[in-house]
Amino acid sequence: MKILVTAKRVEDPESKIKVDAAGKGIVKEGLKYKINPFDEIAVEEALRLVAKNPGDVVAVSIGGKEVHEQLRHALAMGATKAIWVNHEGPLDQMGVAGLLKKIVEKEKPDLVILGKQSIDDDQNQVGQYLAEWLGWGQATFASKTDSLDSDNEKNKVPGIMVGDGAKTIDVLREVDGGLTRLQLTLPAVVTTDLRLNQPRYASLPGIMKAKSKPLEELNPAGLGVDVAPKITVTKLSMPPARKAGIKVPDVATLVTKLKTEAKVI
Repeated sequence: MKILVTAKRVEDPESKIKVDAAGKGIVKEGLKYKINPFDEIAVEEALRLVAKNPGDVVAVSIGGKEVHEQLRHALAMGATKAIWVNHEGPLDQMGVAGLLKKIVEKEKPDLVILGKQSIDDDQNQVGQYLAEWLGWGQATFASKTDSLDSDNEKNKVPGIMVGDGAKTIDVLREVDGGLTRLQLTLPAVVTTDLRLNQPRYASLPGIMKAKSKPLEELNPAGLGVDVAPKITVTKLSMPPARKAGIKVPDVATLVTKLKTEAKVI
């Protein structure tokens, strides 16, 4: 199998985020960055799949040279090669999907696995756009469930299973009412949820090998994609400060406040 995965660079959620003076972005000085956690799960799942169905994992990231850090992270985990789309400046979800579509047409993977969303803007749109524009089947929110006997690996139900001689995949999805399983004919697009797996730590040998693995540079113009944003941010603001909680002496007072002040009952 050949699997394409994404490795977006996002702000570390442990960093203190502040809105900039213009009110259209955030202050980036002093921020730490990491691979998008949902994308890291996608990389891990791709590596598990090719361990059972030998093949290659290709990691893609879009941005300035700083995204090399996230690509090298994916390579250190075990990805075969990396593709860097060199682009500075704003980029909306349709622009990302357009670039990925061209890369898919170039690389011809059997499967594309993306994080269901990125933790910086939480858009949750790229996988759906990509599947639609490619005309491929898609399964969003890939997850997994464990049996009651959590120590028995044989009883654990994987989130993604390859079947029929690597011609189909079964995907367990999280939905509002619980879980559902879909079978897709490959090629297909899958987006990952948090409970799909626990990403591995990059080993020291993996980190050393990542330095010599290929990193291909592309750009939007060379791919023939217009990445001018169709959506622009007009205003960004911090959420209003929440009032401090209070203690009430008894249940009767609580009910009264819920009824007369909070107006929820």
